[in-house]
Amino acid sequence: MLQLILILLAVAAIAALLGFGRISGVALSAAKVLIGIALVLFLLLVLGVVAIA
Repeated sequence: MLQLILILLAVAAIAALLGFGRISGVALSAAKVLIGIALVLFLLLVLGVVAIA
């Protein structure tokens, strides 16, 4: 998941440099959503609510 977040951030940065504002915004929004999901999953693992089998 971290790899996908980094790819989306790179796409957003390149699109912003080339002037594609909407594509940059969509990629940045998707990266934000994935960061939020990753943080929630990490906190659940740290607190012991979810166990990795």
